[in-house]
Amino acid sequence: MIIGRVVGNLWATKKDEKLNGQKFLIVKLLINKHKEKDELFVAVDNVGAGTGDLVLITRGGSARVSLESKDVPVDSVIIGIVDSIEVEDE
Repeated sequence: MIIGRVVGNLWATKKDEKLNGQKFLIVKLLINKHKEKDELFVAVDNVGAGTGDLVLITRGGSARVSLESKDVPVDSVIIGIVDSIEVEDE
């Protein structure tokens, strides 16, 4: 699992039928507690996250396990909203 910050939404009117009903969010991965990477990626939202939220993400085959249907063609799913992060080294 990885931690990221939701920075936006993505809408796609034409897509694989199996993706219908899924909410897509644009995410940046965290470098540390206060800084994100520049690169963007898309994750399916499974918990009702929104822009600005810190989120817990699973990727790869594990991502589909959290969805109701295992045949949805996704590789990144938001599975939690992070309330706080405590890192002793910082």
